[in-house]
Amino acid sequence: MTSNNHNDNRDHDRRCKHSLHRLLMAAALATLAALSNGAAASAAGPARGEWDFRVLLDDAPIGEHRFALATAGDERKLVSEARFAVKLLGVTVYRYQHSATEMWRGDCLRRLSSKTDDDGTPEKVSAEAAGDNALAVTTPKGTQAVEGCVMSFAYWNPAIRTQARLLNAQSGKLEAVQVSRAGSGTVEVRGQPVAATRWRIATDAQPIDVWYSAQGEWLGLDSTVSGNRKLSYRLK
Repeated sequence: MTSNNHNDNRDHDRRCKHSLHRLLMAAALATLAALSNGAAASAAGPARGEWDFRVLLDDAPIGEHRFALATAGDERKLVSEARFAVKLLGVTVYRYQHSATEMWRGDCLRRLSSKTDDDGTPEKVSAEAAGDNALAVTTPKGTQAVEGCVMSFAYWNPAIRTQARLLNAQSGKLEAVQVSRAGSGTVEVRGQPVAATRWRIATDAQPIDVWYSAQGEWLGLDSTVSGNRKLSYRLK
């Protein structure tokens, strides 16, 4: 074998090794990308679902709040409707109606339309995406820009547990919150006690305790409202 042939063979071996290295790196990057995409998809909460809650005030039924979630393309649509009526000695002393439609991309709220009748006081909120990383929120008082990815009080999405601010779909206000795990216990689900973990969302108004299963499914809610009364959501 001549010296030239020997050098040619070594060059060929080096090229083969470099090509193999590039292929292995490309495969590794593709695997990491796939894992990353899978993690992002799972972090975005459920793709669909229905939550039909009985609403109770001091354990007495006062109405219902229903949520329906569906996926369309790369967005999810949540439709919710609430109706409450509080009675005293058979006479209705308080009424509440609320309906909202929310469009989500991942864990980010992209559009919102809500109407509320809070015992005769009307409220209306709309929100639209403003570019790729902001939301324009409009109420009768005006429009404000909310920068970054923002969530509403989306109890159905376990990603709410990592948030420091939440958009109030009834008032249009961006509220500072502190979310922390508050222990374990049982919550009634369709008439049966179910083991669950309680997470507390602390707001300026009142704390909200949200119950989740071990799989992150929303199971119920408890909160203290005016008059130090207990408001509860229990799945039908």
